[in-house]
Amino acid sequence: MRDPRYDILFEPLRIGPVTAPNRFYQVPHCNGGGYRDPSAAAEMRGIKAEGGWGVIFTEQCEMHHTSEITPFIELRLWEDKDIPGLARMAGKMKSHGALAGIQLAYSGVNGPNFYTREVPRAVSPMPIRTFTNEPLHARGMDKSEIADLRRWFVTAAKRSKQAGFDLICLYGAHGFGIFQHFLSRATNQRDDEYGGSLENRSRFAREVVADIRDAVGDTMGLTLRVSLDETIGELGFSNAELRDFIEMNAELPDLWDLAHGTWHDCSGPSRFTDEAAQETLVRGIKALTTRPVVGVGRFTSPDVMARMIRSGTLDAIGCARPSIADPFLPRKIGEGRVEDIRECIGCNICITGDMTMSLSRCTQNPTFMEEWRKGWHPERMNAKGPSERVLVVGAGPAGLEATRALAERGYDVALAEAGRELGGRVARERLLPGLAAWGRVADYRAYQIGQKPNVETCFDSALDAESILEFGFEHICIATGATWRRDGVARQHVVPMKADPGMPVFTPDDLMAGARPEGRVVIYDDDHYYMGGVLAELLAREGFEVSIVTPSAYLSDWTVNTLEQHAIHRRLAGLGVEIVLNRGVVEIGAGRVVTNCTYTDTLTPMDCDAVVMVASRVETDEVYRDLRARQADWADAGVKSVKIIGDAEAPGPIAWATYAGHRYARELDEAPPGDALPFRREITGLAEA
Repeated sequence: MRDPRYDILFEPLRIGPVTAPNRFYQVPHCNGGGYRDPSAAAEMRGIKAEGGWGVIFTEQCEMHHTSEITPFIELRLWEDKDIPGLARMAGKMKSHGALAGIQLAYSGVNGPNFYTREVPRAVSPMPIRTFTNEPLHARGMDKSEIADLRRWFVTAAKRSKQAGFDLICLYGAHGFGIFQHFLSRATNQRDDEYGGSLENRSRFAREVVADIRDAVGDTMGLTLRVSLDETIGELGFSNAELRDFIEMNAELPDLWDLAHGTWHDCSGPSRFTDEAAQETLVRGIKALTTRPVVGVGRFTSPDVMARMIRSGTLDAIGCARPSIADPFLPRKIGEGRVEDIRECIGCNICITGDMTMSLSRCTQNPTFMEEWRKGWHPERMNAKGPSERVLVVGAGPAGLEATRALAERGYDVALAEAGRELGGRVARERLLPGLAAWGRVADYRAYQIGQKPNVETCFDSALDAESILEFGFEHICIATGATWRRDGVARQHVVPMKADPGMPVFTPDDLMAGARPEGRVVIYDDDHYYMGGVLAELLAREGFEVSIVTPSAYLSDWTVNTLEQHAIHRRLAGLGVEIVLNRGVVEIGAGRVVTNCTYTDTLTPMDCDAVVMVASRVETDEVYRDLRARQADWADAGVKSVKIIGDAEAPGPIAWATYAGHRYARELDEAPPGDALPFRREITGLAEA
């Protein structure tokens, strides 16, 4: 049933002594589990194997205790004790015929060693480079320590083989890995045989690859992940120098794994980075080597994937985020079910798990990292319980996911939507600058629901408690969303701020509904996620004079975790938006707002003609509260349960809403856990006293 245009994606690929069954290559990606949640991470990788990925890699694995990146939670291979956990993961990866890969990392100048308290070692002495500007330095390695490092890589490779891995990826991209640090003149300022010329800066990579090949190369494929372009100026490892490096060392690894610049460059969100955005940087590199080449680019379209291979640009399609959004992407292409793919929306919520040292989430795939903890499978629901009919009120992301998943279980579902469009907040937000891809949240679920004979969708259905009780449904799911507050209550203000009633104040809901201010606009952003910046861009592009005021030290502060904060600031500055940091708004007057310094409380007026209030949201829960007040009438109406989910229960990112909808569907008719945990967890065993 597969479209023959995609046959090329299913051809085997030789990588040194091993062969991948197809060209779907899950490149290393973090997940917030690491050494803390090994079974959860292993099961997640195993699901991808079931979904048809031909190569599956771990995340970054710290290969020696002298270089670790606490507080971030990655894998560790410091001693033999670490082998069993990794062996479990390798076994899951190989359970359906995929090759299992491990990424060995030595962080060098990126490793502060807060846990081990070892003095950091780097190619050259310099301050530690992390996301938070750690106040310590790394010491430059002497040649005996470089020899130690080579030996440690060999030891880690042998342990990787013992754990059952087929492939080793040596990490030298995104500015994080020691191999990039040797290659880049920005981090390699040595004057011996490891520094200076490109040939000298390549020496360490050549030595380590040769060492590992001697140790395990007859059974394991060796890949080298290198940066396509550091994009940090003339001292950086540029795309031209990368090409020279590959031409000079054409047959060095068994596969070249190419990733753009910094992590921000490589994993840019869809708001700023298109699919296959790295194609220009990769094109032509295959001609420099006989080894296969893999590259990334948030590939979601099988047509783009096939073109990348057919054109000779890549030999394998590297995916991280798309493999999270739909672990079964390869199988769906292979079975001719392209329309069933849950396409990645490029929101980077998955990355926030790593950045916040918590288990990752996915907006599109609410089962991500719950495969072991809750036993959730992305393509299979648990069996239907004894009930038959469910009413879902509200067709936003929570209601749509609840409806889709309930229908998969076999329930008869009525979906009542007050308006005439599916998607709720997603239907509105997808029209904002850069957020078109977010519409896939609604599109995927609307299509799936449309295929279900056991779902009835009712538009123009603004229901009240009385009508709901008359319908006779056994279960009522309230997913009525939330609205943005107009009174400024959020973090700075816990009660409504003082405001002149004559001053026009707009909310994000107003702007998304088509309303527009006049004249000079001040946006007050006490939300700190994407909305304030997106609305500033919207109004600036429409010709408004815009200032955005935030109490935070960073514009759109929380988007540091989605790797887009710098891009948001750069774009708004380029559009002429005045960006006012470290100041709140304490009063809205006639023709002005009064701002205060968050440190000194110094007051400063700002003239304006209108205010856009991006503060907090309030739950739309009136129907739920009315139903709860009439709980005595439920039994006569045949109602067994009423539950509120998603933004209607507590506003949050879209990923929280799809998770809430999925959880509701999974748990309906299931025995409640009581005081027990609703998920499994692993606890480190106590050492002998």
